[in-house]
Amino acid sequence: MAKLFSKQSLRRVLIWILPALSFVLIKLIYLTCKKKFYIEKNGSATPSIYVFWHGELLLVAFAYIHYAKRTSLDAMISRHFDGELIARLIRLFGGGVMRGSSSKGGTAVLREALKSLHKGRDIGITPDGPRGPKHSVANGVAALAMLKKVPIITINCRPSSYWKMKSWDEFCIPKPFSTLEFYFGNPFSVEGLEMEEAKRTIQERLLVHAI
Repeated sequence: MAKLFSKQSLRRVLIWILPALSFVLIKLIYLTCKKKFYIEKNGSATPSIYVFWHGELLLVAFAYIHYAKRTSLDAMISRHFDGELIARLIRLFGGGVMRGSSSKGGTAVLREALKSLHKGRDIGITPDGPRGPKHSVANGVAALAMLKKVPIITINCRPSSYWKMKSWDEFCIPKPFSTLEFYFGNPFSVEGLEMEEAKRTIQERLLVHAI
């Protein structure tokens, strides 16, 4: 009995149940809400790096599909347990995943991302994930954009009403029947910039419509 209810056993059960349940609940939230999309220049014709804050990622898959009209996005997900749950959820949306972060598996996941961009796929990154601090920008997204010389596109989700979790990222859960405002930044390049300047540019653009 002890083994049946061990932490490892519980995690295996959660990995199978939570992603499917979350997928249904997230879809219900999205369907009940009114949507507004703010797009000045659509850059989806070119393989790009899509960036969004960790606390706003819940409905980003829907935003990307609306914007790009496809599901060819490979998301960079940490190797933590929470990352496994998110990875399975992303696959349910039709996207791909790359496992690693700036703290673990950074070099390997960067190589995977370069290969994905070379194949014409898009990359999705939360620059302040998986551990924060909130609204910070790690080196990975800037390094990837500079190495492959691809544009960066910011995505923000601003619900009119939401629950905010007491986590480091103040994770946002939109309330059903609220209004969702999705902001897509114009594609921009960090080519030729110093690392700190590139990170600051990404941060400033993502903060314009942040919650």
